[in-house]
Amino acid sequence: MTQQPVIIIGSGLAGYTVAREFRKLDVETPILIISADHGGFYSKPMLSNALATGKTPASILNASAEKMAEQLKMTIRSHSRVTAIDPTSRTVTLQDGEKLFYSKLVLAMGADPIRLPLEGEGVKDILSVNDLDDYQRLRDALEGKKDVTILGAGLIGCEFANDLTMAGYRVRVIDISTQPLGRLLPPAGGAFMQRRLEAAGVVFHLGAATQFVERIHESLRLTLADGETIQTDIVLSAVGLRPRTALAQAAGIAVNRGITVNRSLQTRYEDIYALGDCAEVEGRVLPFVMPIMHAARGLAATLAQTLTPIRYPAMPVLVKTPSCPAVVSPPDTSMQGEWLVEEDENGVKALFKSVEDKLLGYALLGMSTKEKNALAAHLPAVME
Repeated sequence: MTQQPVIIIGSGLAGYTVAREFRKLDVETPILIISADHGGFYSKPMLSNALATGKTPASILNASAEKMAEQLKMTIRSHSRVTAIDPTSRTVTLQDGEKLFYSKLVLAMGADPIRLPLEGEGVKDILSVNDLDDYQRLRDALEGKKDVTILGAGLIGCEFANDLTMAGYRVRVIDISTQPLGRLLPPAGGAFMQRRLEAAGVVFHLGAATQFVERIHESLRLTLADGETIQTDIVLSAVGLRPRTALAQAAGIAVNRGITVNRSLQTRYEDIYALGDCAEVEGRVLPFVMPIMHAARGLAATLAQTLTPIRYPAMPVLVKTPSCPAVVSPPDTSMQGEWLVEEDENGVKALFKSVEDKLLGYALLGMSTKEKNALAAHLPAVME
């Protein structure tokens, strides 16, 4: 290539969406995606509600790396890992020592599952699902099993709990929080979610911390901080994600919770950008689909020589728990206000309002979710 490519590290939603949007604006500049796995394109959010509908990894995969390369007229290096970035020479180094030059570099590396600091020889058998290969491992592990214990009652934990229960498994959920979705829902919403999931068959152990995981023949035994023990076939960890920042940090790129970027998704190096689960935009790490889509469109324009600062409108989050439909637009933590809650047996409508009666966020559960679009029109932008 006479022209150095735009190199994108990562083949998830962020990486592929940048490539697709950039290709709409520029059909000439070479694009190279470097992927640590197979490099195929699929919807990662589908992984937490695929078991009950019997979806296999093959049915979740939308397109192979070869198909994506053909569609977007680009090159994809699958099963390749970047071990170093040199901003001065504008190169990345692969695990075999090969150096590749870039004109622009996009970091779309995603995030890793957080692992709790547990003790016991069973810790190595704890599963987590963060990609298609992980999902295959979970399906294989579930073969012939019945009891699943999930660590974490957050968004992914609740989605997996609902999905596994609907698929016929006996499911327990353990969390140090006193309610499900503690970071997203006010107490009334958390209680409603808990009741609906319990009615579906989920057993919650809340306000509880796991300490030991031991292998007992074909089972695992968890010991909680209060001494309670739980025997289970499978332990699935869903306690959150940590942005992948090590590669950037080693290259001298500023990191905080994520890779630090400005409104144009630019790092302190003018030709290196970051977006998606690994990026922190003006103090915000937003590991959801809608922020990624907005960021990718803006970054594609910037890469095509039209500097485009990112704007985030209100972006409600759909919680994929069919036993308890929920949509949440959490208020900015810096905003002052209070939750105003209306509740009946069919749903919860919780509105977070300022002292001036301005709508700053909402949590809608059950039948109240039908109001999501009307209310969303009154929400402030996440980032103007």
